[in-house]
Amino acid sequence: MIQFAWPWAFLLLPLPYLIYRLFPKAEQLEDSALWVPSLQPFAIAKTGSAAPPKKRWQLFIVILCWVLLITSSARPQWLGQPVELPISGRDLMLAVDLSGSMQVEDFEIAGDNVDRLTALKAVATTFIERRQGDRLGLILFGDKPYIQVPLTFDHVTVVQLLDEAVIGLAGKATAIGDAIGLAIKRLKKQPDNQKVLILLTDGANTAGAITPEKAADLAKQVGLKIYTIGIGSDSLEVGSFIFKRTVNPSADLDETMLKYLAQTTGGQYFRAHDTKELVQIYRQLDDMEPVEKEKKVYRPISPLYFWPLGLALIISCGLFVSRIVRRW
Repeated sequence: MIQFAWPWAFLLLPLPYLIYRLFPKAEQLEDSALWVPSLQPFAIAKTGSAAPPKKRWQLFIVILCWVLLITSSARPQWLGQPVELPISGRDLMLAVDLSGSMQVEDFEIAGDNVDRLTALKAVATTFIERRQGDRLGLILFGDKPYIQVPLTFDHVTVVQLLDEAVIGLAGKATAIGDAIGLAIKRLKKQPDNQKVLILLTDGANTAGAITPEKAADLAKQVGLKIYTIGIGSDSLEVGSFIFKRTVNPSADLDETMLKYLAQTTGGQYFRAHDTKELVQIYRQLDDMEPVEKEKKVYRPISPLYFWPLGLALIISCGLFVSRIVRRW
């Protein structure tokens, strides 16, 4: 259907007629020096023939141009068919640890050993692509936290910038408390039931100006729910070809602190020993933070003002050219 954005513009349609009726004609404003019964003799004397009568079709064209201009000014628009858009109404921040310990190769993808960050990227990409209708943001933290991507519906950009993240980009230490504080700053103005932080780390808080416990208390006050994920296997063989020993690469993982963060804010703590468990954790997050089924109706709008405007311009140019040709 067609609608007008500014329908009040049609009130200007009678404006030329009102000006014609209310204001004196131009010849009435001039002082007459001589009264004569007709001007035809002067026209004959000047041109040698009588002036042609005014044609009614010219008046009709002028009125038509005015109507087209007013119609264009009213901003006609074409409303398309209603389109239902799924909206979840949630804001999700991903806080990813880029400290030096994330380079430990204790994960496996397609039979190849990979470091923790590479495995995280592979699994998180699928999770991000499934968050239809959610706004996502990305925080990278090491010595300090940084907003890599502010809250956005552009999931492609989030995936791209996460894939470009490298270990040590934000420093070698781990500022978990500061990362939570930055997430609070970005999400505190959103409704309580729409703020979620997913924190992924493989260590303990070793840097920053605020402790994780204090950050958890602040997050609870603003209604920020934190899901924590501890990354890293419990055993890894290291050494040469002959002599090998088994070590615990996750010895520095502070699970007590991560559990406290989740419990205090109403979230949950997960432990990812390998890639398979990491995939399962993201599937559980899909179930706990589902995409809501509420839909908003959107009707695409296409402007049509240029059609009457272009037609008025063509008619005006044709009328102007005809007058020039006639005079010539």
